[in-house]
Amino acid sequence: MVVLVLSICIGLSITERSQAKSALPVVKPIVACANLANEDITAIGGEGSKITKAVETTSDGIPVCSVEGILAPAIGFKALLPLQTWTQRYLQVGCGGLCGTISLRSGASAGCSLLTNGEFVMAATDMGHSGNDIDWASDPQKQADFAYRAQHVTAQAVKALISIFYGQPQAFSYFNGCSDGGREALMEAERFPGDFDGVIAGAPAMLFTVQNTLYHGWQAVSNTDAEGKVILTSKRLPLLHSAVVAACDETDGLKDGLIAQPALCAFDVASITCKQGAKDTASCLTADEAAVVRKFYDGPHDPNTGAALTAGQPLYGSELEWQGVYVADSEDDDLMSTGAALPVWGNLAFEDTNPDIQLSDLRFTEERLEALRAKHPLFDATNADLNGFEKAGGKLIMWHGLTDPHISPANTLSLHEAMIATMGADAVHGFERLYLLPGVGHCSGGQGPSNIDLLSAMVEWVESGVAPEAVMTYTTSETSSFGQPDFDDGGTKFHRPEKLDLGIAKLPDMTRPVYPYPFTARYTGEGNYTDASNWEKGKKAVVVKLRKWPGSDLFEPYRFAQ
Repeated sequence: MVVLVLSICIGLSITERSQAKSALPVVKPIVACANLANEDITAIGGEGSKITKAVETTSDGIPVCSVEGILAPAIGFKALLPLQTWTQRYLQVGCGGLCGTISLRSGASAGCSLLTNGEFVMAATDMGHSGNDIDWASDPQKQADFAYRAQHVTAQAVKALISIFYGQPQAFSYFNGCSDGGREALMEAERFPGDFDGVIAGAPAMLFTVQNTLYHGWQAVSNTDAEGKVILTSKRLPLLHSAVVAACDETDGLKDGLIAQPALCAFDVASITCKQGAKDTASCLTADEAAVVRKFYDGPHDPNTGAALTAGQPLYGSELEWQGVYVADSEDDDLMSTGAALPVWGNLAFEDTNPDIQLSDLRFTEERLEALRAKHPLFDATNADLNGFEKAGGKLIMWHGLTDPHISPANTLSLHEAMIATMGADAVHGFERLYLLPGVGHCSGGQGPSNIDLLSAMVEWVESGVAPEAVMTYTTSETSSFGQPDFDDGGTKFHRPEKLDLGIAKLPDMTRPVYPYPFTARYTGEGNYTDASNWEKGKKAVVVKLRKWPGSDLFEPYRFAQ
């Protein structure tokens, strides 16, 4: 089983991977690329929508027709239509953070031969605005474009271009996104179940309203002192992470530097807190630093009721990934969490806007959580009723790295469990899979094996009816920007400096299968644990703890705002 899945993931062709169907034949254009510049897309995007560019070029060595356009009022999109290699498939990719740029890179598809061979038409959108300037937030139409409309009308426009260019529609369509792109993926499945046959949602920022206010706001406030200085700095993270790993590494049954079941970890930061009056703090955290760590793990609670205000927080084992997010290299550096929270808190998430809001203005109460409900039906993609998507024949893969600092895996697991409660386990198993990746950060990176090809697995499921089971992960030196948020400009008041080298020893390169939740991967005990052939399907396990909180019903069915 593991050997087969590895061969799938490193890029065998469709016919090699499955005898259940024949490979789709190549279809070539029937009109000139330049002709697409004259196509009228106002019926899709409204008055002012237009194709602005249609030229032949190459993308990663593949000859393509590159088309750019605007869908009114300001949704920019770009599509790459292969000239010689299209096998009737369409792939739309999401973006990260508050978007504002167009990237045609697909993550979670490492080694996918369909992708590298140029067999997809690919497209992406900037979600209706340029850069990270938050001025667009005052426009209700642009809010809706960011929330849900941009990806939908982009799909409609590109599908129309496909039919014109090739003389036929695509046979299958796919969406792949991570971070906000994961939210966009789920929004498509929930709001527009007929848009895509297969949807891949990585580390989804699905609970956008809470994520970019109470979560990141709390992390920023927790690590900022009264003078605006950072309390816990990056150079202290190796000490903390080493202590967590020492305490919890073997709770998952193997000492490998990765915590595969963070729910079993019972680390107490008091174990590395300096004694009162200690002068040498090189090997321990000061009381103030330890207090920050506790706040990070615990998250915001209402000071009067004690109720938790988030679905979950960063997990044990994620500590090194905090660098550059809510832990800075210097006490004078900016925190990314500040840049993520303030624009959304002040301009998007609440009806009572305050563009000049500061960290000192943030209040973490049940009242503030309740106030987020007004915008929840617009921005969030946590609707557990996916009956429309299931009935349309859609397939959904969700995935999340267990050391993600930006978005707690508890959110993704919460939706998975809510879907089961709403639709029933059998129905959900028929169209959805969830993968939790040990040691993997936000959409990529981390100390664990973060390279994975879920795109090939999705194609296999949609086109052959073969549901994914074990999927291989592996380590390489490559890094990916797929889904990574960027708050470096445009009103966020955040500048990301180059990361300080913390001198962390790299874990050995490895290959390892992951299995659909709640099953885990188990080391057989024979051979090198870095070799996937020495792993097998393990038992069901509690990987991430879920907690009761007053926002748990945000994952129940609801009526979307229009």
